[in-house]
Amino acid sequence: MLLAPEFIDYIAAQLLKRMTPRIIETSDLGRAAESIATLIEDDLAIEDKLNDEARDLLEQYSEVMRKEGISYQDMFRKIKNQLIQQRKIIRASGRDTGDKMKLSRDKINDLSHKLVQLFKSRREFRVKGDANTARLEIVKILTEILQMEDKVDHAARLKVKTIKREITEGGEEWDVLHRRYYAEEMKKLGIDLAKI
Repeated sequence: MLLAPEFIDYIAAQLLKRMTPRIIETSDLGRAAESIATLIEDDLAIEDKLNDEARDLLEQYSEVMRKEGISYQDMFRKIKNQLIQQRKIIRASGRDTGDKMKLSRDKINDLSHKLVQLFKSRREFRVKGDANTARLEIVKILTEILQMEDKVDHAARLKVKTIKREITEGGEEWDVLHRRYYAEEMKKLGIDLAKI
C-alpha cells in the first residue's frame, strides 16, 4: 500500500485532532478515527488492486516484451495508465504524476470530498458550518502531513544510501533498512508508528 496502515491511523487521528471541535464534532473519537482510516485505506487499496491486475497482465505478455525489447517498467506503466483511463480512477501515487508527496494532489482533493461525505452520512460526525470549509481544511491538513512524511522518507532513503556497500532499492535488505530508518525519523518528530 502507498501509505502504511499505521501512518493512515496517524492521519486519521491528526484530522480529528485539528478539526475537532472547530470544524467537526464527533460523539465517539475512536469510531470516528476508525471510520476515517478505513475510508482512506479502502480508497488507496483500489490502486493496489489495479497494480496487481497490471502485473497479472504483464505475465501474459512476457514473451512479447522479450521479443520486442520492451522493459517491464515501461510496459507496466503503459498497462496501468490504460486501466486508470478505462476505469476513471484518480491516480493515488503523487510521484507518478510529478508531485513530490506520496499522494497526488488530485487524490488529496478526491479524499477530501469523500471524507466530507463520510462526515455528513455518519451519526458519529457533525459538520459545523460550510462543508467546503471542512473540505479545504482536510486538504490543508493532508498536504501538511504528507509534506512532513516526504521529508522523513527522504531522510530515511539518504541513510540507506550512506551505507558503505551498495544496497539495491526494492530489495529485501533495502526495505528492512528503509523501514527502520523511517521509523527512527518519525520518532524524532514525536510520532511512534508502533503505538498508533
